[in-house]
Amino acid sequence: MLTIRCVEPEDKSFWFTLDKHISEKEFFRKVRDKTGYVLLQDTEPIGLLRYNLFWDNTPFCNLLYIAPAHQKKGLGKKLMLYWEDEMRALGYEWIMTSTQADEDAQHFYRKMGYQDAGALIINIPPAAQPAELFFIKAIETRQS
Repeated sequence: MLTIRCVEPEDKSFWFTLDKHISEKEFFRKVRDKTGYVLLQDTEPIGLLRYNLFWDNTPFCNLLYIAPAHQKKGLGKKLMLYWEDEMRALGYEWIMTSTQADEDAQHFYRKMGYQDAGALIINIPPAAQPAELFFIKAIETRQS
């Protein structure tokens, strides 16, 4: 049975097995602000999603990650649709996400109905990376 719930302090050790990009302080901010979700299969945590507000007014999915043993089974889609429903319930009309140009996630987001919205090139050391592709999606009606 699949369950999705807000991240809790007890999820810390699991969270950091998948998320190498935030600090412990930021993790606890996600817990406090309820801006992170954990996907569980039965009682085993197998995925996560965290977001913030871009421009302080637009939901932006910062990270969606399913444990490797559980990938390619439609679980990322379930977690993303859950987040979209949550954002819709909070009254938001559109949402954003991004991924690096060299990552396959761009194809996933396009299949989920996200539209390309530009790119950011960061070419200064030590932050240099492939172009970051941005995506947007209207959420006033559910798209599958």
